[in-house]
Amino acid sequence: MLILQQMIVLFLVMLAGFLAEQKKILDEDTCKKISWIVVNIANPAMILSSVSGGSRIQLEELAVTVLIATTMFLCLILAAAVLPIALKAEKSQYGVYRVMTVFSNIGFMGFPILSALYGKESLLYAALFVLVYNVLIYTYGILCLDAKQGDGGKSQNQPPSSHAREKGNFQASQPPCTGSRRAGILDALKKIGNIGVLASLGALALYFGNVQVPDLFVQVFDMFASLTAPLSMMVIGASFGQMSFGELAKDVRLLAFSAIKLVGIPVLGMAAISKFVDSQTLLGVCLVMLATPVGSMTAMLAQQYNCDSELASKGVAFTTLLSVATIPAVAAICRGLGIGM
Repeated sequence: MLILQQMIVLFLVMLAGFLAEQKKILDEDTCKKISWIVVNIANPAMILSSVSGGSRIQLEELAVTVLIATTMFLCLILAAAVLPIALKAEKSQYGVYRVMTVFSNIGFMGFPILSALYGKESLLYAALFVLVYNVLIYTYGILCLDAKQGDGGKSQNQPPSSHAREKGNFQASQPPCTGSRRAGILDALKKIGNIGVLASLGALALYFGNVQVPDLFVQVFDMFASLTAPLSMMVIGASFGQMSFGELAKDVRLLAFSAIKLVGIPVLGMAAISKFVDSQTLLGVCLVMLATPVGSMTAMLAQQYNCDSELASKGVAFTTLLSVATIPAVAAICRGLGIGM
């Protein structure tokens, strides 16, 4: 099975990253720098390289992809509204669980898998998912984490600690500042226009404009794109070095969430999508978009908005490790249900 073989390859690269972290070769600062290269250079190059092939996709099929991507994320948002309650999570964790449910690692893991399994053509479909993803993570995602329950269960109106009183470095509680909130909204809008979105829009513009990309630039895009899989997998592997998987395996709630996130939602989603889609490539893209683990942006945003960043980090690490087995398993289940990919 090709998808199992590909996941084993990615796992071995992750293992190399883990061993490099254990040998103190890949430290946290180095991983941050490598992540910057992947997010800002390699991934955008991979998206742009998707339009350098000779094959063309029907406009109708791209329109269907936009509709499916939008519908898929709306359904995930509905599921995310219920899932934390069903898992009996603490209210302070609702926001983190909701964001973990909706946003998968489609950049670091999804793109390398798609590129290996379906070639460049699949990345043009994936670029449309990226557009919807980025709009939502900087609007819905921030809204979830910035809600009252997203403060880790600590009320912002609690009296200052005795230590803070002694130091004199506290302020009386004040109503939210409208100007600050407006600045936050503007900041979120700026983040929507990130390099991933710009690369996706650029790829679509080149595609619909039928622009022939010069061979020189095609080679540059392809060379940078080839960095995505090894670098991203090594960074993910290095992150495992900071986790105690024995403790993670004892977290029953996180186990239940992982099973629903990595198996339940993808299988149900593919069963529904297959009734409206015939394209094997598009079905494969949908599978990867649904079956990939929790996105690393979840942990970053949780930390930024003072939510339960420890839970988010655990969710990212645990689902990433499990996905090596669950993605091939979901593909096998889908084939057993007659859903071709």
